[in-house]
Amino acid sequence: MTPAGPVPSPCNSVCRIDGRSGWCLGCRRTIAEIAAWSTLSEADKRALCEALPQRRAELAPSEPQP
Repeated sequence: MTPAGPVPSPCNSVCRIDGRSGWCLGCRRTIAEIAAWSTLSEADKRALCEALPQRRAELAPSEPQP
C-alpha cells in the first residue's frame, strides 16, 4: 500500500465475526467498516488499515488454535 495509491481491501476471505469484539476474524474490520469500505475516502481506508494490526494483536490470544 502506497500513500498516494488506492488502498486495497484488507479482506482475505475469512469472513467470520468474533462475538466478543465484533471484528471479522480474517481482516479485523467490523461489519459496518466492511459495508462502508467502498464509500470511504482513501485517507479513511489508510487510517482503518493502520488500526488493524493492533486489533489483530488484541484478538490473537482468544482465537482458537487449529
